[in-house]
Amino acid sequence: MRHPRSITPFAKRARAAVHRLWTTRTAQAARLGLDRGMSTAEYAVGTIAACGFAALLFKVVTSTEVQEMLTTLVNRALNTAG
Repeated sequence: MRHPRSITPFAKRARAAVHRLWTTRTAQAARLGLDRGMSTAEYAVGTIAACGFAALLFKVVTSTEVQEMLTTLVNRALNTAG
């Protein structure tokens, strides 16, 4: 019986084939000028959206109603466990 971490010859060939395909495709994309990532403007918009969502979430979590619900939930959990 083979050790579960040993790599079969077929797996080695498959890994090499995938590696060759990946490097070929990325080289082609680079030659054609295809951009696979986000630009600086896209990063900026994404960061602003994430900050806005974080601010909204902070407002919701710090509201009186949500704090009361969380306190009730924690108290109920602690009383059930004891």
